[in-house]
Amino acid sequence: MNREDFLMYNQDIIYLDSGATTLKPKILADTLSDYYNHYSANAHRGDYDISLKVDTLFEKTRYLVSNFINANTNEVAFTNNATDSLSKIVWGFFEDYLQEGDEVLLTKAEHASNVLPWFELAKRKGIVVHYIPLDEHLKVTIENVEKAITSRTKVISLAHVTNVVGDERPMKEITKIAHERDILVVCDGAQSVPHMKIDVKDLDVDFMAFSAHKMCGPTGLGVLYGKEKYLKQFRPLIVGGGMNSSFEFDGTVIYNDIPHYFEAGTPNIAGVIGFGAVLEYLEHLGMERIHQYEKELRKYAITKLKDVPNIILYNEESEAGIITFNIRDIFSQDLAIYLNKYHICVRAGNHCAKILKDELGIKNTCRVSLYFYNTKEEIDALVEALQNPKIKDEII
Repeated sequence: MNREDFLMYNQDIIYLDSGATTLKPKILADTLSDYYNHYSANAHRGDYDISLKVDTLFEKTRYLVSNFINANTNEVAFTNNATDSLSKIVWGFFEDYLQEGDEVLLTKAEHASNVLPWFELAKRKGIVVHYIPLDEHLKVTIENVEKAITSRTKVISLAHVTNVVGDERPMKEITKIAHERDILVVCDGAQSVPHMKIDVKDLDVDFMAFSAHKMCGPTGLGVLYGKEKYLKQFRPLIVGGGMNSSFEFDGTVIYNDIPHYFEAGTPNIAGVIGFGAVLEYLEHLGMERIHQYEKELRKYAITKLKDVPNIILYNEESEAGIITFNIRDIFSQDLAIYLNKYHICVRAGNHCAKILKDELGIKNTCRVSLYFYNTKEEIDALVEALQNPKIKDEII
């Protein structure tokens, strides 16, 4: 789908690592170049034409993001990435909100960015981290969520789609259960927002984080979504120019309203404007169309991969375009290096989900992560390389 928009395909490459970062369409580079070459002014600081153009396009992207996830525009703040967004949520809000002994529920399939901030808060504040058990398919069930909740549970923080298992969590149902018990919900949307239509009002999550670079956008740009009532309770983590209305010599400070309150200093202006062009591009393709195509491609890939000798598929029953596997008796990094000989790019290792080994039973795996620009022919090439009867000899 739309492969002609990606100049990376002018070279001999089969890119199957979009869970790490996606390829970038030409419209992104063109938009970045246009900014740097024709109106490279700062944002929200100038009273001249090119600066006002920057302001208009910068805030247009905020509108596009809010429309993309069905949020209010003042509930969308720009950050450096999803990791930055999640850390700001933990330190800017939950450090003051939670008390010693309060419990946070995670799973062992979470990305480091949704684990380590809670670990640090546990050290400093005395909160307790517990885990929702996964079922036999490494999925989160409503039954297990309800069993894990106690009277001390105050937060459930989960990926909507996990980056190794690729399971789509029932976030709407989880949020309903949580809110009935006055529990807040944080959603890591890094692997879901790029691949399906997201409606934060329907999901009713209290916070969401995601990255532009995982959805054809620039690196160094993320989004922090939060319900207005909670964003207004944030403690500022980064202060300086652009996020205050005034300050006096005696220490009196008046901060800007949300969301500019979160955006101290000169932001990634080119990235934000470029992301706006990418969002329009994705909307033109259609998120439902992207989602359905990826599901079909995954189904095809699983069917083909099951015929590979000695393959171990760890998440055959998952929904997203993430397929985690190993070839028996071959180390995952060795397999990835072997596939590179055929210009096939896959991820190998623990994928920043280091405690998943407790549930998966193994530390390192290979991961294929699909996006709308992948094809069945690329899957066939992967399967052919994996079916090579001399695969072990070539690796040795």
